[in-house]
Amino acid sequence: MTATDHPADGPGAPPGQAAGTTQNGPTRMPAAAAAKAGMASISELTSKQPESVTAVEPMSNGWLIAVEVVEDQRIPSSADILATYEAELAADGTLLAYRRTGRYMRGRGDAGTRSGR
Repeated sequence: MTATDHPADGPGAPPGQAAGTTQNGPTRMPAAAAAKAGMASISELTSKQPESVTAVEPMSNGWLIAVEVVEDQRIPSSADILATYEAELAADGTLLAYRRTGRYMRGRGDAGTRSGR
């Protein structure tokens, strides 16, 4: 091994740079992949069925994903209680934080009872 060899470098990475990173830090995953990762994380943590991703927003160090979840399923479904959760993900999709930001009846949108920030 020579002084210029870097065993910790990933394949195809420039010397001194690990695979999956750029000179400015970790490679950012695409927005669609971040949305799927955020949805999966919220579903796993809350044990609730996600309805949809309502926002995907890039942040300096990753992604902010908003997911709508059915919190209380009722009959008829127009009486369901929904909630919006936000997931903060690192650039590689790792969950950093999550929080519920709102709770409301289906059809009322965000005009219902709010919780969180």
